[in-house]
Amino acid sequence: MDIADLIVERESEGYFAYHRSALTSEEIHRAEIERIFNHSWLYVGHESEVPRRGDFVRRTVATRPLFFSRSQTTGDVKVFYNSCTHRGATICRRDRGNQKTFQCFYHAWTFDTDGALIGVPDEECYGPLFDKSKFGLVEVPRMESYRGLIFASYDPNIEDLTDYLAGARDYIDAMMDAAEVAADFAAGSNGNGNGNGDGAGGPALQVLRGTHQYGIKANWKLLVENSFDGYHLGPTHATYFQFLKDQKVDVSPSTGSMKLLGNGHAVIEYTGSWGRPIARWASQFGDASRPQLDALRERIVSELGETGYRMAELNRNLFIYPNLFVMDNNATALRVIEPTSVGYMDVAQHELAPRVEDPTVRKVRLESYVTFAGPGGLATPDDVEALESCQQGARSGVEWSNLSRGYFSEEPPMSGELQMRVFWRRWQQQLLAAEAVRA
Repeated sequence: MDIADLIVERESEGYFAYHRSALTSEEIHRAEIERIFNHSWLYVGHESEVPRRGDFVRRTVATRPLFFSRSQTTGDVKVFYNSCTHRGATICRRDRGNQKTFQCFYHAWTFDTDGALIGVPDEECYGPLFDKSKFGLVEVPRMESYRGLIFASYDPNIEDLTDYLAGARDYIDAMMDAAEVAADFAAGSNGNGNGNGDGAGGPALQVLRGTHQYGIKANWKLLVENSFDGYHLGPTHATYFQFLKDQKVDVSPSTGSMKLLGNGHAVIEYTGSWGRPIARWASQFGDASRPQLDALRERIVSELGETGYRMAELNRNLFIYPNLFVMDNNATALRVIEPTSVGYMDVAQHELAPRVEDPTVRKVRLESYVTFAGPGGLATPDDVEALESCQQGARSGVEWSNLSRGYFSEEPPMSGELQMRVFWRRWQQQLLAAEAVRA
């Protein structure tokens, strides 16, 4: 089926559907990597993961092996392709660490943290014209950072990151500003004055050590749909809501709205009966954390006004097209969706927290995150089963998936599917645009 025929939309009927071959076709998957992921800004990591000079972290980004490190000489963060310029072996072979040089295990070519080739065994064998300066590690064509979030693009001509993020910047800024207030508040409470004590400096929100990684036997686009789908909360996550009831939490249906943020980005923002470590206490957090969370809430609302109230009271699932979610609900986490193959994705989740935080609140944050969103929590296994079931059903012979919910809504509800329709429209537009250029 041609790409132009993969989506059917009839505005007069309020009907939108996509053909399920988009979930099962190897050809379409290859086209996605080439035409979408190779021409988008992609999340790589966070500046707080490499706080010291010489720190490095290894990642796979849209099927390509990369690593990012902080230069020993300049302190800048650089993102490199993880491949020796001699014969191609991976240079960075640990997930993280700190070192002054990177040496290829195959033939011992050695590079510094700026990527320069500084050592070649038996260099004279390459002849008098061999120039080490031409064989340094290769940086990705574009790398930019926004509020600590490091993005890379394989397209040297892509628009600047701030323009690409469009309306998503407002939500990133609001979360970072609330985290800044929280960090200063915690530092002051711990006797560190204005927040310049332990942990001060660097991004307001920082990635905590450790990563949750798991695989799902389903196409990556199904998790995109799921991650800002407010319609499935009650039916799919009944076990979690029963857990809240057992903890004496007054469970009531979530309500909220959805906003389109440009360039395929979107956010759902909604109420939730569960608590939020910034800064909404609920009974499942225990009485010990209530004074800290109540005081933190008062500080955030006092300093940030309406924005502070939204950060403290409301949950949000923020989508950065094509494969990053900031899940700011029971806790705050980055969810990165890796399109490993047409029927399989790898997922990495990184927990975020203010750079300084009261130990009681930090404990609540981690327990809340693991309980809901951890790979073995009360929600993620439900989602995994649902998505793998959808992938199985995509091969059943029923050809179309319907995304028409809320088509005629004047105010897009958080339980609608407009955000998914916008994702699929941009997905199709990118595939068609690249196809037209190739033609």
